[in-house]
Amino acid sequence: MSQRQLIHGFHAITARLRHHPESIQVIYLDQSRRDRRAKDLAAAAEARGVRVVLADGARVEEMARGKSQGVVASADPIQLARDLDTVLEDLTEPALLLVLDGVTDPHNLGACLRSADAFGAHAVIAPKDRAAGLSAVAMKAASGAAESVPYLTVTNLARTLRELKDRDILIVGTDDEAAGTVMDADFSGPAALVMGAEGAGMRRLTREHCDLLVRIPMFGQVESLNVSVSAGVCLYEARRQRSVAG
Repeated sequence: MSQRQLIHGFHAITARLRHHPESIQVIYLDQSRRDRRAKDLAAAAEARGVRVVLADGARVEEMARGKSQGVVASADPIQLARDLDTVLEDLTEPALLLVLDGVTDPHNLGACLRSADAFGAHAVIAPKDRAAGLSAVAMKAASGAAESVPYLTVTNLARTLRELKDRDILIVGTDDEAAGTVMDADFSGPAALVMGAEGAGMRRLTREHCDLLVRIPMFGQVESLNVSVSAGVCLYEARRQRSVAG
């Protein structure tokens, strides 16, 4: 049997209840919480046959290392697509992928998953090393998106980018110094957006595998955006182009 995981936060647990209730073994709810949010979660769990245990608030916080919002669930990992072949074979439209290179903050990863879900990316791809894993912190930050968007970790990111190119998927890298903007890229066909970590950007080898580099035009005083915000902007532009074309 696969190792169970702890999920904490109302958004993440509600999303798991909605999409994969069978994976949840038990929900621990702070017995002092009597607000509408807690009552709605308990009712949703009962309707789906998931056991809710009222527990001491300090114990719940200890389970989640102080980040529970008063609720923690013990659950089996869900079985989303685990490899690129499965993701691409099941598509009914041109692929839209988000590739993260060097994103190590779990909050940023969770927020990127949210953006990927919001704008219909089919998967998020990241290297196994030097990357944030799909931890409870990342899942909470994802607010349910970890239940719907496959997060694929690969041993060799450069090789994976070559494989994408072999499948005629356009590799679009983001770089603050690029000549063209994200609006200049053509997202009508299969595409993969590559985002580097804020500040460091993409690694050299990753950059060399991009078909083109683009930047997000900036009109204010700040020089850069958080990686999850950048991902949202670029994915929105890809979807906007496809909506206009379609």
